Amino acid sequence: MKTSIVAMTNQKGGVGKTTSCVNLGICMAQEGKKVLLADCDPQGSLTISLGWPQPDRLEDSLASAMTAVMMDEPYDVTRAILHHSEGVDVLPANIELSGVEVSMVNAMSRERVLKRTLKPLEGKYDLILLDCMPSLGMLTVNALAAANSVLIPVQAQYLSAKGLEQLLGTIAKVRRQINPKLVIDGVILTMVDNRTNYAREISTLVRETYAQACGKKLNVFSTEIPRSVRAEETSAEGKSIFAHDPKGKVAQAYRELTKEMKALERKKQHQLEAAR
Repeated sequence: MKTSIVAMTNQKGGVGKTTSCVNLGICMAQEGKKVLLADCDPQGSLTISLGWPQPDRLEDSLASAMTAVMMDEPYDVTRAILHHSEGVDVLPANIELSGVEVSMVNAMSRERVLKRTLKPLEGKYDLILLDCMPSLGMLTVNALAAANSVLIPVQAQYLSAKGLEQLLGTIAKVRRQINPKLVIDGVILTMVDNRTNYAREISTLVRETYAQACGKKLNVFSTEIPRSVRAEETSAEGKSIFAHDPKGKVAQAYRELTKEMKALERKKQHQLEAAR
């Protein structure tokens, strides 16, 4: 089994990273994929939203595994993995991860600590989704170093491309210096309100801005995730939109996005085979 590792990242908070990570992962699991969701944020938002409201009380977490890697001590990372009722596995995070990020400053091969931590899990999952923290610090750099590709959730509202340029700059730097095979799968427009002409204009503007921001055509997924109160309620319930509101517009949007993701994966596979 070839494992695809995807980093869900944006240094801006509140753009739907965790929600997208949860719902994309669970939708992929419903399609028969074996999926691990890894929480790479000391705030533990992914862990909390999947039904573990007090992550700081967990005995084992991503921090435990990364600490063992840095100390060069034996540790079975599967000890930290939790199982969710909707068919995905979860590698939880808590505040201890903040201490890990500080410790990484003096660690050997500090950008590759997460990659080495996840290495024993490769081949056991079809997909590992990394929910990154809203910053471009050492934990995010570790996620980019460990990943094969990047997904960038972006709230559809009028904003400059400056934030994106910074993120794209970090991705380009990681690609040059650490992970030359890293690719950007695309931008996911989230929290879209299509009830007004203005909102639709904003969506078009964001697409054009992001396509220009990196000097070449940047894939913006055609599926847009609509704004919904029902979606916001899911994190308090510890389940996905598919369990909370399976027939709603958000659930349908994530199903469509999953189809786009699978089509993109097939396209990449064909390109890889053609290049051999």
